[in-house]
Amino acid sequence: VCAGAADGYARMKGLPAATLLHLGPGLANALSNFHNARKARSPVVNIVGEHATGHLKYDAPLTADVEAFARPVSGWVRTADSPRHIGAAAAECVRASLGPPGQVASLIIPADYSWSEAGGLGAVVERPARRLPENARVDRAAELLRRGEGVGILLGGGAVCERGLRAAARTGARVYLNRYAGRAPRGRPWAFAPRVPYFPEPAAEMLAGLEHMILVEAAAPVSFFGYPGMRSTLAPEGCRMHVLAEEGEDGVAALEALAAGRAPAMEGPGAEAPGDGPLTPETIGLILAQLLPEGAIVSDEMVSSGEAVNQGLNRAAAHDLLPVTGGSIGQGLPVAVGAAMACPGRKVFALEADGSAMYSLQALWTMAREGLDIPVVIFSNRRYRILDVEMKRTGAGAIGPRAEQMIDIGEPAIDWVRLAGSLGMEAARAETAGRFAELVRAAVRSKGPFLIEAALER
Repeated sequence: VCAGAADGYARMKGLPAATLLHLGPGLANALSNFHNARKARSPVVNIVGEHATGHLKYDAPLTADVEAFARPVSGWVRTADSPRHIGAAAAECVRASLGPPGQVASLIIPADYSWSEAGGLGAVVERPARRLPENARVDRAAELLRRGEGVGILLGGGAVCERGLRAAARTGARVYLNRYAGRAPRGRPWAFAPRVPYFPEPAAEMLAGLEHMILVEAAAPVSFFGYPGMRSTLAPEGCRMHVLAEEGEDGVAALEALAAGRAPAMEGPGAEAPGDGPLTPETIGLILAQLLPEGAIVSDEMVSSGEAVNQGLNRAAAHDLLPVTGGSIGQGLPVAVGAAMACPGRKVFALEADGSAMYSLQALWTMAREGLDIPVVIFSNRRYRILDVEMKRTGAGAIGPRAEQMIDIGEPAIDWVRLAGSLGMEAARAETAGRFAELVRAAVRSKGPFLIEAALER
C-alpha cells in the first residue's frame, strides 16, 4: 500500500513521494507497485533500512541482498557508505528521482547510521529542466502534417497533459494516447484523443490507415501480450515512426511549436443516464459519466470491465485518469490513497476489480483511518474474467475443472460490504442500475470513504 500510495501521490503532484521500508523483505512486499511506479515514470524517493553494518555477517533472518531487490524497479540505487554522508546521499536520491523522466530512486541506510554522528544537510535540490527537442524533428513533423499522408500523433509521458492535448489537437492530426501513461486528462474535453485499446484487434482497427506516427515522449505501440499468429506491434505494417520528443525531453514545448496558429478540437457529447435495469459495465460507465464531479480523479483497476466503463467516462466531466501502468495488479486502491493525499480537495474514485482488490485490500483500512474522500466501486463478478479471455486467445480451447476452479473466486463468496465494515468503512451493495446510481449520488454528496459493491453477472 505504501509503494502504491507513493506512486499515486507522485503522479498527481509531479513531486517526489517518499517511502520508508524495512530491510529486504519489506522492500520485496512493495516491488509489485514499484514496478507500476517505474512504468508510470513517477518520482519516488525510496528509503530502505538495512541491518547494522556489524550485524550483516551473521546472516540474521531478515538479511537479504537489498540492492538486488531494488534494481529491477529503481532507476538509481545506492547504499550509504557513512553516516556523515547521509545528507548528501539523500539530496542525490531526491535529485535522481526527478530525472527527467521521473523514476524510483532507492537509498539503503544501515541501522547503525541512525545512532552514529551525522554530517551536514545535503544541498537543496532544484527541479531539473527538460531538454528541448531538436528543431529538425519539429520541422520534419511539420512537413508530414503539411503533406497530410495519414499522420497520427501518439502522446506519452509528460506530454499527456492538458497543454499537450490542446497543442496536439491544433495540429489537425489524429491524436492517440499511450494506454499506460501514468496520468491522463479524460472526459468530454479530451474525448478526441482516445487511448490505444488493450486488445490488438481494436487497436489495429483504431490505427488503420496511418502511414506516419509522430511519437511524443512515447514508444511505438505494442500489444500487452504476444498471441499466436499475430504481430506484437499495433501500427499498420509499413507505418513509419518519427520521434518528435524522447522521454525526458519537453514534449509539450515541441507540440506547441508544431501547432502554432491552428484551430482547437471540439468537445465531445455528454452522457444520458440509463434507466433502472441490469447492472453492467456499460450502464456503470454511463451512470458515472453523468454523476462524476468535474475535477475528479479516477484510479482505474477495472481490468475486464474497463473498456466499457471508460467508453462511458469519455462523456463525463473533465477528470484525471490513473491507470495500471505496468500490469501489476493490486495498484488501484493504494494509488487512490496517494492521489487523495496529494489532492485533498478533489473527489477520488477507485474503480476496482474484485480479484485485484484482494491484493491490497488493507488500503481500505488506510482510507478509513485517514478519512480520505474516496468512493470505491468494486466490480464484483467473482471471477478473474480477464484470464478467461486471455486463455481463449492463446487457442487453448476449453479449460479443465481444475483450471476453472483456479480463476473462480466465488466459492466462498467475498462479502465486500461486511469486509469494508470490518475495516472501518461504510459500504452498500448494488444489484441494479437504479440502486447503483442512488449510491453514487450519495457518495458524491458526502465526504469520506464509501464502498459500493457492484454485483455483476458472473
